[in-house]
Amino acid sequence: MSAVPDPGGTDAARPGAQGYAADWARAVRRLGFVPMSADETERLLLVHTVRLAQALLAEEFSATPAEEVGRALVEAHLTEPRILDWSVRALGELPQRVLPPVDLPPDLPARVAAVQGGLAAGFGRALRDRTFSQQERIARSAWQARDAVERALRDSEARFRAVFTGAAIGIGIAGIDGQIIDVNQSFADMLGYSREELRQTNVSSLFHAEDAAGMWELYQELIEGKHDTVRVEKRYYRKDGTVVWTDLAVSLIRHDDGRPRFTVAMIEDITQRYELQQRLRFQALHDPLTGLPNRTLFFETLGQVFADAGPEQRIGVCFLDLDGFKAVNDSLGHDLGDRLLITIARRLSDCVIGQGHLVARMGGDEFVILVNEGEGIDDAVGVAELALAAVAAPVLVGDHQLAVSASIGVVECPASETSVSELMKAADTTLYWAKAEGRGRWAVYDPERSAADIARSALAAGLPAALDRGEFVVHYQPIVSLLDGSMIAVEALVRWAHPELGLVGPDRFIGLAEETGLIVRLGEWVLRQACRDARAWHREFPEAKLVVSVNLAARQADDPAIVDTVASALSRTGLPAELLQLELTESAVMGTAGEPLRSLHRLADLGVRLAIDDFGTGYSNLVYLRRLPIHCLKLAGPFVEGIRGGDDSPPDHRDERIVDALVRLAHALELWVTAEAVETGEQAERLRALRCDTGQGRWFGPPAPADQITARLRGATTE
Repeated sequence: MSAVPDPGGTDAARPGAQGYAADWARAVRRLGFVPMSADETERLLLVHTVRLAQALLAEEFSATPAEEVGRALVEAHLTEPRILDWSVRALGELPQRVLPPVDLPPDLPARVAAVQGGLAAGFGRALRDRTFSQQERIARSAWQARDAVERALRDSEARFRAVFTGAAIGIGIAGIDGQIIDVNQSFADMLGYSREELRQTNVSSLFHAEDAAGMWELYQELIEGKHDTVRVEKRYYRKDGTVVWTDLAVSLIRHDDGRPRFTVAMIEDITQRYELQQRLRFQALHDPLTGLPNRTLFFETLGQVFADAGPEQRIGVCFLDLDGFKAVNDSLGHDLGDRLLITIARRLSDCVIGQGHLVARMGGDEFVILVNEGEGIDDAVGVAELALAAVAAPVLVGDHQLAVSASIGVVECPASETSVSELMKAADTTLYWAKAEGRGRWAVYDPERSAADIARSALAAGLPAALDRGEFVVHYQPIVSLLDGSMIAVEALVRWAHPELGLVGPDRFIGLAEETGLIVRLGEWVLRQACRDARAWHREFPEAKLVVSVNLAARQADDPAIVDTVASALSRTGLPAELLQLELTESAVMGTAGEPLRSLHRLADLGVRLAIDDFGTGYSNLVYLRRLPIHCLKLAGPFVEGIRGGDDSPPDHRDERIVDALVRLAHALELWVTAEAVETGEQAERLRALRCDTGQGRWFGPPAPADQITARLRGATTE
C-alpha cells in the first residue's frame, strides 16, 4: 500500500476540514472494509477534503480534482457503493463546514453540484477501468483457453468455462453477422433473458431504437477491421421492455490469417450510475426554488440554437424582471417572496409551454423566455404580452393577495446578425428602458437608441479625465440693459472641447455630470474660471462694472462647503463680490431648508448677487420667496418665446400678460428682472414696453469666448 500523503501545512486544512475528514473516515469504516488503520484513513481523507475545498474556491473552476479524488478512493480500495453514496451526499455540507464564510464564488451551488458529479464519475470510471482491465484479460484468456480446447487442450477449456461462467460482468460472443454464439449468466441476467434465448438472438434486436443505426454502423466498422476494439456507453432493451444503460467494450477476434472470426463483448450495467449523473446534472442546470432551467442551462441552450441556426432563422428573447419585488421581500419576508416566485415561474411556464419556448430563471426576480424560430418581432411581442398578463393576475400567497407587475425587454432579430452575448446585452438594455418608461410594460430593442445610450455612457465615462486634462472651456452670453442697450452682465456657460466630437454643448453632458456627482467639481472649476475672466475685465474696464453670472447646480447649492468655495474663488481672483451673480433654479431655491437656506443668506452676506433661473416653471411660494436673499428673477424662455410671434401667427397675448404679471411681481418684491431667450427685435421692444430690466438671447449676442467679450467691451469704451 502506498504511503498516505501528509496534509500538514496546507492552508485549507483548517479545523473544519479536519472535522469533515474525521466524519468521512468514520463513515467509510462503518460502511465497508478499509485496508488501512483509522489514522491512515483519516489522513488520506483529509488530503482529499482539502483538495475538494481548493477546487470549490479555485479562480478557474474545474471538476477534474473531484474526478481525481473519486479515482483515488478506488485506488485506496474504498470501493463499497455505500461509501460513494455517503461521500457524494456529504459534499453538499462541505462549503458550510470547511470553506471560509467570506469571498465565496457567486456560482458556489453549481460548483458543488459539479464536484459531486465529478467525484461520482471519477469513482465510477476508476472502478469500471479496474474491473474491465481485469475482466478483459480474463476474457481474452478465456477465449485462448477455448481455442486451446479445439486443439484438444481440455484443461484450458475447463479454466475458460470457469472464468466465462463466473465473471461478474456480462460476456458475450457473437459471429460477424451479429448472431449471438454464447453468453455467460451475468449477461443473460442483465438483459432478463435465458442463455438459450440469447443464443437464438441477433445483437441488432437488442439495440435501443434511438441507438440502432449508430450501433450497427459501429459494429460493421469493427467487422471490417477499421477498429480492433470499441468502447461506448449504450442503452439496451431488457426482455420486459425496460431500458438498461451499459458500459460496452467489444473486441474483434481474428483467424490466424487476419480474417475476422467473431466478436467478444463485455458489458457492465451502469444504470444506477447513469441515473445519479442525470440527477446531478438536473440539479446543476435547474433552479432549486422554481424547478425552471437556470442561467447555465439557458446559455447552453441559447448557444446550441445559435450553432444550429440556418441563415434565415430568427431568434428572440423576452427578458423579464418583476417590478417592486424587493418591497415584497422587505415587507412580507423572504419566505412569502419565494412562494411568489414559485407561482410566477409556474405561470410563465404554463403560458408559453404550448408554443415550445424555453423559460428560465436567471436569478433573483429575473426570468427569460427564449423565442426560437419566430417569424418576426410580432411573435416575440405576443409572448411578452402573454407573460405580462400571466404575471399581472392577482397572486394569493398565504393570507396576502398580491398585485404584481413586470417589465420586459424584447429583442428579436436574425440569428446571423447577432451573438449570444450581444443578444443578452441588448435584452438587458431594453429591460432597463421598459422600467424607465413606467414599468408594467414591454419595450422593443432599438439599435439607434442603444447607440445613443452607448455614446452617452462614453461621454459620462470620459468626463473626469476631460476635467483633469483641461478640455472644458467657458463661453459668455451678454446680458443687456433693455433701457439703453448696454451690456451690464454676462452668463458663464461651460462647453466641452472634445478631442473627437468638437465643441460639445452643455445639454449633452451637464445631466451626466449631475448623475455621476462630477457636477460639484465641474461647477467649482467654472466658478473659478468665470471669476478670473471677470477680474480681468474689471481691471481693464472698471467703469463697465460687468457682472458675471454663474449657474449653481442643486447639488452644489446643497453642499455645506459652497460658501467657502465661493469666498475662496473671490479671494484668489480678487473679484469684488458685487460683480458675481449665482443662478439657481426655481425648484432648487424653493426646496431649500436648514443648512442650504443658511448658505444662501451667507452668500448674500458676502455681497454676492443671487438670481432664480427659469422663473415661472416651478411652484413658487411668494411668501417664502419674499424672505429669500434674492436679487434677480430670470424669466423662463417659453414665456418670452410666446411673445415672439412669427410669419404666420401673431404673438400670444396670454404669454405677454404672464410676462407682464411676473415683471410686476418681481418689481413689487424689489427684484431685478432678466428675460431669457430673446431672439428678435420685436421681443426686445415688447419686453422694454413691459418694463423688463434686462434681456439675453441671440438678439443680443450668442455665447462667445472671453476674448470676444473683451473686444465687445473695448468697442463700447471706444464709442
